[in-house]
Amino acid sequence: MNAAGWRVAGAARRSRAWTLAGAGLLGSMVVGQVLSGIRPAPIRLTSVVVVLLGSSAVAFLAGRDGGRRASAAFGAAVGAGYAAEWIGIRTGVPFGEYSYTSVLQPQLGGVPVIVAAAWGGMGLAAHAVATEIVPEGGPKRWVTGALALTAWDLFLDPQMLRLGLWTWVEEGPYRGVPVSNFAGWLVVSLLVMGMIDMIVGRPEAAPPGGLLAIYGVMAGMETLAFAAVFEPPDRLVAVTGGIAMGTFAVLAWRRRWPR
Repeated sequence: MNAAGWRVAGAARRSRAWTLAGAGLLGSMVVGQVLSGIRPAPIRLTSVVVVLLGSSAVAFLAGRDGGRRASAAFGAAVGAGYAAEWIGIRTGVPFGEYSYTSVLQPQLGGVPVIVAAAWGGMGLAAHAVATEIVPEGGPKRWVTGALALTAWDLFLDPQMLRLGLWTWVEEGPYRGVPVSNFAGWLVVSLLVMGMIDMIVGRPEAAPPGGLLAIYGVMAGMETLAFAAVFEPPDRLVAVTGGIAMGTFAVLAWRRRWPR
């Protein structure tokens, strides 16, 4: 085998190693999600689940693009999410007036660090979904990814309010969440999608299947949790979030189904 062949073989081995690591981290995240749903103090596992989510997303993307570019894309999403939250709790823009409680620690400037990490992990997953649905790229992909990421918040905000992680100055119509929150999510998510796309978005590159799996797993587990695990159950959130995230998951995966 010549030098070029060795390089190709080495790249393939590294890709497989990253993908296996991502699968292991995703499996651990599922275990953490299950435990957080059945334990009387689920908040203790929230940070662990988010760390596993973010690590799994980076590993899956690194299998295609390498650790440096995957970390850069994750870091850009984390930075954008943190900046939006930092500005948000001080000005009410773009989400509406809200504040974090002291439950999630550590916090930086009043924003829990793990919240920024969640923007990164699910940001990569939503971008992969958008890439599969809109392979040609461009603004349509960014909008699709922003909608896919905002769909996740239909689960996230009601769940975090249940746990007392943040409070809204004025309650809104969706389980206490104001409409302005979702408008803000769309705006910030659009920024996150654009940043990720500029780093790792290539029209000719299919998204890693592992990232699509993360999005699908989150959609399924959140739906099940709200429908049957949480006390009391909330079937409105289960149906609303399940349909929203499920639609994007199905649209992404159907392009890979045998025909």
